[in-house]
Amino acid sequence: MNKGQLYLIPTILGKGTEETTLPSTILKSIKEIDIFIVENLRTARRFIKNIYREKDIDATTFYSYGKHDTLSLEKDFLPHILSGKNVGLLSESGLPCIADPGSKIVEYAHNFQINVVPFVGPSSILLALMASGMNGQNFAFTGYLPIDKSDRRRALKYLESLTKKTGQTQIFMETPYRNHQLFDAIIKVCSNNTKLCIASDITLPSENIKTKTIEEWKQEKININKKPAIFLMN
Repeated sequence: MNKGQLYLIPTILGKGTEETTLPSTILKSIKEIDIFIVENLRTARRFIKNIYREKDIDATTFYSYGKHDTLSLEKDFLPHILSGKNVGLLSESGLPCIADPGSKIVEYAHNFQINVVPFVGPSSILLALMASGMNGQNFAFTGYLPIDKSDRRRALKYLESLTKKTGQTQIFMETPYRNHQLFDAIIKVCSNNTKLCIASDITLPSENIKTKTIEEWKQEKININKKPAIFLMN
């Protein structure tokens, strides 16, 4: 019997953007796959139902790989694949395995020579980089910066020195309710001529992407409280 395949299925970045940001391959995969590994059970079920209303959610198998879940790849994933069934991997938002813990599942699949099929979809990191006007030839995604003020200051200083030395765009993010704390720290720590792009609510009608120098940002009033945002420095 042929092995099943692992499909990496992108999800939306913002509510109501299914039609404008997801290709038809996503709908096809949601229709055909009945086993999913997901970051969040509740939002995954809602997403799948929005994509394909006829889907029998009760007859669909879900495994969660969130922070507090214990997913056994040997027991919950491998038997399905080896019996010829396809499995879909869904992130909470955007692309699976990008700023997402799903890469461990993909690594496991490769160890067993299981075919991994990535689908096209929205990535807030790449969309922000595209729209920032910053260096897209050399960039790095740092993820979340430290919460501790001293550690965060050191991290920002390091990233700023790195971009000045190499020209590499530094990309990072924060939990939405702490966006303003991070913004304030950047304004205080970084040099006036350093460029900062803030991209919030990407793909939504309220999308806002602006690139300014730190000096210019000091004169700007911005509201990014509780909004998904990406920060880019160059």
